[in-house]
Amino acid sequence: MNISLGVPYEAAIKKIIEKGYAGNQTEVIRQAILAYERMLEEEELLLVHKAVQIEMEEIEAGRVKTHSFEEIKEILKQ
Repeated sequence: MNISLGVPYEAAIKKIIEKGYAGNQTEVIRQAILAYERMLEEEELLLVHKAVQIEMEEIEAGRVKTHSFEEIKEILKQ
């Protein structure tokens, strides 16, 4: 794969290599992709936790009808 990133990105890659964080351009790109993937996963988890927290607040406030496990089993039998 051959890509052109542009001057500012190439300068950043050069600095990263000069500082010794990576040995070459490919390594920089690989590390960046993995870091971006981790960041996205963390953001997704944060959003899921936030949604669960909102739903739990709705349940605790009594604005959402809940069912016991026994009620669910009875519903599924029908």
